Amino acid sequence: MLKHLTKVRIEFNAFDPRAASALEFLAQCNSRKARSSNPNCEVVVKRRTDDAPPRVAVTFTNGREEVMDGTAMAAQHIRKRILEQAELMETEKMFREAGYDWPVIIPSEEIEASKR
Repeated sequence: MLKHLTKVRIEFNAFDPRAASALEFLAQCNSRKARSSNPNCEVVVKRRTDDAPPRVAVTFTNGREEVMDGTAMAAQHIRKRILEQAELMETEKMFREAGYDWPVIIPSEEIEASKR
């Protein structure tokens, strides 16, 4: 999970019941398997004392940053979004290395032909 990340920042109030998914995601980030996939990934924890909702901010190796609401998303959904983005990055890398433009534009005629 951390393989394609350079930084993870988790902000939460420990007494806030909405922080459950952020805390679970933090535990996943600190697991031995996740840490060994990218020991250089910086995991930053900010414990808040205000009433702000928990947030998970991740920075991918391509520099893209995504901030997720820890109250609206389960830890598994946060993890899934990271893995989906990582898969997209891998696909983009393969196309660029092969000399193709990214994003790939499929002509509408081909899309219509495949529907028949």
